[in-house]
Parts: sequence; C-alpha cells; structure tokens
Amino acid sequence: MSTKSLQQISKDGLWTNNPALVQLLGLCPLLAVTGTVVNALGLGLATMLVLIGSNIAVSIVRNVVPPAVRLPAFVMIIASYVTCTELLMQAYTYELYTVLGIFIPLIVTNCAILGRADAFAAKNPLLPSAIDGFMMGLGFTIVLLLLGAMRELIGQGTLFSNMDLLFGETAKDWQLDIFVNYPDFLFAILPPGAFVGMGLLIAIKNSIDSKIKEIEDGKKDGIVAGSKRVRVTGKIT
Repeated sequence: MSTKSLQQISKDGLWTNNPALVQLLGLCPLLAVTGTVVNALGLGLATMLVLIGSNIAVSIVRNVVPPAVRLPAFVMIIASYVTCTELLMQAYTYELYTVLGIFIPLIVTNCAILGRADAFAAKNPLLPSAIDGFMMGLGFTIVLLLLGAMRELIGQGTLFSNMDLLFGETAKDWQLDIFVNYPDFLFAILPPGAFVGMGLLIAIKNSIDSKIKEIEDGKKDGIVAGSKRVRVTGKIT
C-alpha cells in the first residue's frame, strides 16, 4: 500500500520531486521543442496522457508480472500508450504532430515515465498511481510551458502564437504581440537558448527552496521574523 498521502504525492510531482527541475529527466524533448508555448503544451499533454495511462496499467498488473520480465512489460505498456497518443494527435492535431516530429514517438524512452512506473506504480494501488502520474505529468508540463513562454517571448516577442495547431480555428486570435517590430532573437529560439532558460528555472527553484529552508530552520530555533511586542511586568523606575 502507498505510504504517501495524496497531498504528498501532489507536492512531489509539482515541486519537491519535479521530473524536469529535480530529477532532470526527459530533458531531450523538453529542450528541443519548447520554442513556443503551443509546442510545449502539445508535448506536455502527450507526456501526461502516457504517464497517467502507463501508471494505471502498471499498477493493475503489478502483482501478476514476474520480476524477470517486469521492465520489458513496462516498456511495452508505455509504447502502447504512446502509439495511442500518436494516433489521437494524427487524427485531431495533425499539423502539431508534424511539428513535434520524432519527439512524440521518443516519449517511449522518456526516463521519467519508466521511472515512475518502476518506482511508484509497481508498488502502489490504482488511485495513488493515477494521481502520481497526473501530478508528475502536470509538473513536467508546467516546466515545459514556462520554458516555452520564456523562449517565445525573448525569441519572437510574442506569446501563444499558432495556438490553432492545438485548439483549432478559434485559437487563431489568441496570439499576443508583446513587443511590436521585435527583431527575432535567434539564440533563444534555438536549443542553446533552452539550456540557459532551463538553468534559470532550476536556479529560481533552488533559491526558493533555500528561502523556505531558512524560514523553517528559523522557526525550529524559535526565531520569528519581524518585530515583537515585549510584555513587561512589574514597576519600571
């Protein structure tokens, strides 16, 4: 049985054990295709779908799969969900599928998915495994979106361009032109810019964690930030 509460599982996926910022898994597609928000969101949703489905399937069969073939069985399960995701994207978001290219099939090799299947879903019941897959996928998608928004804004001066690739004709007017007559900054759009952006996101998270730790350590030591009212008893002369 799972020893973690649903709150702890959610916190792990979104912050404490985020697959992109902490585990540093799945960085190849993350760095390669996050040039725009729509690319990042498309890949993030595809990865989340595979994570949830594979975690659920692995949790269901965890007691009947022999240890000798555990990992091959997990890979087959993941590959099946990736194939289903590919077919869905080809049917409903074909242009976005062609833009993302090889990185959709490569979800099969994403260490974050196989890692969660082996480290969590193979040892826990259905509901915690499904929540873990959703939260890990959501945490991964949020990092993708932040990086994609940063690169699109700095590289093109826009946000939410080409969102119709994912949401259809109604999303054609979603583009925000933040900077008018902005000269494209090619470095941010290319993969080297992704390394810099990812480093900044990791640095920001580490800085926030350090501040939180300082506050928690201060509370443990009885130190409270801010002014204090001092109560004085007796007569003061």
